[in-house]
Amino acid sequence: MYAIKIENLTKQFNGFTAVDNISFVVESGELFGLLGPNGAGKTTTIRMLTGILKPTGGTAHIGEYDIQKKPLEAKQLMGIVPEMANAYVDLSAIKNLLLIGELYGIEKKKRIEKAESLLKLFGLYEKRQQKVKTFSKGMQQRLIVAMGLMNDPKLLFLDEPTSGLDVESVRLIRELIREFNDDGTTIVLTTHNIEEANQLCDRVAIMNHGKIVAIDRPEKLKHTIQSTSSIEVAFDKRVKTEELMLDGVTEVKKAGDKLRLYTENPEDVIPTLVQYSQSSGNKIISLNTLAPNLEDVFLKLTKRGEK
Repeated sequence: MYAIKIENLTKQFNGFTAVDNISFVVESGELFGLLGPNGAGKTTTIRMLTGILKPTGGTAHIGEYDIQKKPLEAKQLMGIVPEMANAYVDLSAIKNLLLIGELYGIEKKKRIEKAESLLKLFGLYEKRQQKVKTFSKGMQQRLIVAMGLMNDPKLLFLDEPTSGLDVESVRLIRELIREFNDDGTTIVLTTHNIEEANQLCDRVAIMNHGKIVAIDRPEKLKHTIQSTSSIEVAFDKRVKTEELMLDGVTEVKKAGDKLRLYTENPEDVIPTLVQYSQSSGNKIISLNTLAPNLEDVFLKLTKRGEK
């Protein structure tokens, strides 16, 4: 059973194609990620799926309902946390939640119980009577996610839910995303944070220039570029990246106090690195070979799409 099914979905703005003929299915109970750089078409896709934008072409079904033909039925199944969402800052936290509950037609006693339960879950219960304008950005974002859950949605859309937040709020929101998904809520998460997608998602679709360039489980995507491994090395003294463009190395990147050397033949590059260390008198502190990660996949696929 699918939660979302889209076919040949397209959106154009004055001749510019923001979303270009994409098709995919999100299974019921799945935590699905839309991953891509800014401007890739992720948010436009979500806005079509939630009925905010009308597609130029193609169809989108939420459960059994076509979002264009039966928008009310489709929207009753979903909770939405847009990227630029705001709570009502002159209202208290609990009044924000009660207002959302009222808009969904939830009976008064149930919406009070639901609001208090969510405030406890998101660590905001002690501040429930405070006006939202006194909240930090992280607290406001927690409240906004809670607002998206007031109607017990079967499908939750989260558009960049942790962008720009403090570490504590990011950790809490990610933990709660996992919990709600474990309880059966289907979640569609858009993010440009590759590690977030890797940690949370059952499957990811990588978008670039309005197209889906790959869609699969994160581990399977990593295996698609298995031929490109890397060597992570740290030296006792600082080394310029250009000094390590050795035979067989295609790219060198700095990673904190370490350097990553991309190569298809790590077994040939390692002896050369040892020779470099001996000749330069610069001791190797650590040396590891690494399989491709999701960031490597992302960079390779998005660069390919730009050629």
